[in-house]
Amino acid sequence: MCLSIPSKVIEIDENNYATVETLGVKRQVTLDLIAEPVSVGDYVLIHVGFAMEKIDTKIALESLELYRQIAEDMESGVIDEREGDMGLASLSDRLSTQKGE
Repeated sequence: MCLSIPSKVIEIDENNYATVETLGVKRQVTLDLIAEPVSVGDYVLIHVGFAMEKIDTKIALESLELYRQIAEDMESGVIDEREGDMGLASLSDRLSTQKGE
């Protein structure tokens, strides 16, 4: 599964590259695939170095709050870290057991 977390544009250079911030991590992405104008302060969804879509600020902030809540709930144990893994964690455990790890 692939998740795209909203990223805030904090700088745009003359080559149409933007510096974006995603949950505290800064990276550079190209804005070449977005047809509409993007400005500093806008939120975009990125995939492998490309900004794919500009999204509404209200929706971006709501999404970021949900990600923060999920992370807090996983850290506090409210949500089991294996919940939602589609059984891959238990498969990994079984394989480790079979290997004697």
